[in-house]
Amino acid sequence: MKQKGTIDRGLIKKVLDGDSSAFEAIISNTKGLVIQIIYKMVRNHEDRKDLAQEVYLKVYDKLDGFKFNSKLSTWIATITYNTCLNYLKKKKIPILDIDRNEEKELWEKISINTFCYSDNQTEAYIFKKERSQILTLAIEKLPPLYKTLITLYHNEELSYSEITDITGLPEGTVKNYLYRARKKLKENLSLNYKKEEL
Repeated sequence: MKQKGTIDRGLIKKVLDGDSSAFEAIISNTKGLVIQIIYKMVRNHEDRKDLAQEVYLKVYDKLDGFKFNSKLSTWIATITYNTCLNYLKKKKIPILDIDRNEEKELWEKISINTFCYSDNQTEAYIFKKERSQILTLAIEKLPPLYKTLITLYHNEELSYSEITDITGLPEGTVKNYLYRARKKLKENLSLNYKKEEL
């Protein structure tokens, strides 16, 4: 971890000194995470490309203000997440399958970190590698925020605190939404299996 921070510092210093290959290295190191977030939150293919470019333009512009309070990848993931949120807000695309008042309240409080939800049990068996194709299709049908949280937690294997750093949502909310996402995923999979049996 210490070594990773040292590498980040070295790369950032090189970028700020005008070394374009150092910025290419930052992109190479973080593009997997950036693409995961964008692809889970945004459906439109052309918009995805534009958003990825926008993210890295923001990263480049703000790099001199990076304070090393988190990993560089977490900071870039936060920029990506917020860029996608702004896109969804402009397009008036709901980020959750909740009623409009709750959605409006979430938009108002998403950066204030005032949500408090209880922790819930996980349903890890859903995420076993067998049936991964079916699972991937089922995940794609979830609302953008649920897809993103599942991807960050299960695919990227980020901790609750790292997801909190990226999304600005309190840890209790992240856990609650992950529980809801898994529950909805389980319901969707159950419905599909029933249809196949008919």
